[in-house]
Amino acid sequence: MPSLTESLGSTSLAVPRRTLGAAPDPASQARLPSADEVVAHTLLNCLLREVSAPEHQTALTDRQLVLRLPRRGVLLRVALRRTSMLGAHRFTGPVSERTADGGWSEIGWRRLAEHTQEELSLRTGVRNEEFLEQIDSSHRSIAASLPVRTGTHRVGRGTGPAADTPVTAYLASEQSLLFGHRFHPTPKARTGDADSWPAYAPEAGAAFPLRHLAVREHLIAEESAEPGALAALDRPGPGTDSAPVSLPEGYRLLPAHPWQYEMLREHPTLREALARGDVLDLGQGGRPFAATASVRTLYDGESFLKFSLNIRITNCLRKNASYELSGAVALTRVLDPVLADLAERFPGSTVLREPAYRSLALPGPDGTPDRELLEGFGVIVREGLAHRLLPGTTPLLAAAVADEYPTGPAHISRLLDGAGPRAALDWWAAYLRLLVPPVLAAYFDHGLVLEPHLQNVLICVDGDGMPAQVLFRDLEGTKLVPERHAGILASLPPEVAGPMTYDAQRGWDRVVYCLLVNHVAELLAALADLHPRAETALWAEVRGALRTYADRYGCPPPLAALLAGVPLPAKTNLLTRWERKADREAGYVHLPSPLGEPLGGGAPPRTTTSTSTSTSTSSGGTR
Repeated sequence: MPSLTESLGSTSLAVPRRTLGAAPDPASQARLPSADEVVAHTLLNCLLREVSAPEHQTALTDRQLVLRLPRRGVLLRVALRRTSMLGAHRFTGPVSERTADGGWSEIGWRRLAEHTQEELSLRTGVRNEEFLEQIDSSHRSIAASLPVRTGTHRVGRGTGPAADTPVTAYLASEQSLLFGHRFHPTPKARTGDADSWPAYAPEAGAAFPLRHLAVREHLIAEESAEPGALAALDRPGPGTDSAPVSLPEGYRLLPAHPWQYEMLREHPTLREALARGDVLDLGQGGRPFAATASVRTLYDGESFLKFSLNIRITNCLRKNASYELSGAVALTRVLDPVLADLAERFPGSTVLREPAYRSLALPGPDGTPDRELLEGFGVIVREGLAHRLLPGTTPLLAAAVADEYPTGPAHISRLLDGAGPRAALDWWAAYLRLLVPPVLAAYFDHGLVLEPHLQNVLICVDGDGMPAQVLFRDLEGTKLVPERHAGILASLPPEVAGPMTYDAQRGWDRVVYCLLVNHVAELLAALADLHPRAETALWAEVRGALRTYADRYGCPPPLAALLAGVPLPAKTNLLTRWERKADREAGYVHLPSPLGEPLGGGAPPRTTTSTSTSTSTSSGGTR
């Protein structure tokens, strides 16, 4: 069997001439925080954004943040590496709490989690007995992954080449997220067998062959938006690496995530089908697939396959619902002219389509396909990079470029390679020109809500590490504004059309949150870490990108409001997790915007500590 890199070797990727692809240097490794610090700082981020700042219970003093948990009266303090105009400060060192005698005592992440639990219980009037265990799970995951990055274990288990090849440059970015979303209370919480995780976790450099089933044709469920889209599911399985696997007549190939197969293999309906010969287990084999940042989406150098996993990661069970299987194909089909228009108008950006799915349709007791198996074995085909990537560019996961710490070779500090503030601003302006216009045009011109959060965007850089293209991915979060697509939605089954929509206001909140708060603000923060005095100028570039779009394509009222400095919506990940809501039901708090034109002109005001008390019931997503 060829190695993963041999299998991906034909992929047309370039490596920047800067240091992209090199392993993190020892100095960068030394700057990584401990798992205890990461968990404490992440909880503090959430408390600041969603609990204390909205009630004006924060203060900055002597390079320290002090915040009060309003309902418990607990006073907390942490040192600051850097303040933020958006209130998304950088912390350092332990968290302390005020003692009864007026002093300060350092506390660990677990005591901070207990304080958080008690504060939220008082705030909401409900208890969540899962909460501490989920934080503990996140802590265990981070603690387990840190040795991988500091030399105790070799990333990729020693099967790959040197880290400066084109393939590993891309995959290293997908597999470098050790700490996860810094405004989610349990960013690395995971269910499932802990001993099985390393074999499938991106942080461990996981790459493995798929499990393959042969299924009688009449028991296959599939849809395709274009000819040949299903070919990605018929590629070699066990027994050969160059030709399609030989199947008995009347059978079709169904690849499965090997971990998901282990979790479903004892399902009674599946066991009966295996015993009858309706389903044949061909075993695990064929070319290896690498785990990307989402864990369940795998890449083999030609296509991405998005599998179901009966595993809860952060907030959600990572399963392809039946409406999501059909919805991905439906969106690919109906959005073709829209996406073609956006690609023509904004040639530096494009969306990776999801043109097919396949699953197992074994009848349950009522004669209809067993839903647990239909969704559990559902696999969505996403276009590979070669379909849309500009020649001579290397795609990098935006979340890896924007990470708070340099945990991987795609980090912005490596792309800029010591360049000064002017070069950083040039890089930033070039990136904003690629990222911002297509997202706004999709919404305003087509009623299409893209979800460009950091894990849904690939930044494609040229040989000098400069942004040259942006790829948007994952149609699961892409929605339609109903009044703009009534005919399309009416042609789809209601159970597919319903989850595919946001009303106009909910859609706009989602666009602004994903684009400006989750993505732009976090990448800007990583640049500001390198050049703290440039933060105001970096926000001025964001305003400039919005103003340029408005001048060129028109300035609808929602965009005019952004330019006037209305507060920015930030999804309430802490409260959503506490209340055990679906992401679609998440609310928002509102952050003071650095985008408004200040009185008298000049740079935006430096706002550092407070957020609005407003909330909404708009939906959120996994980020």
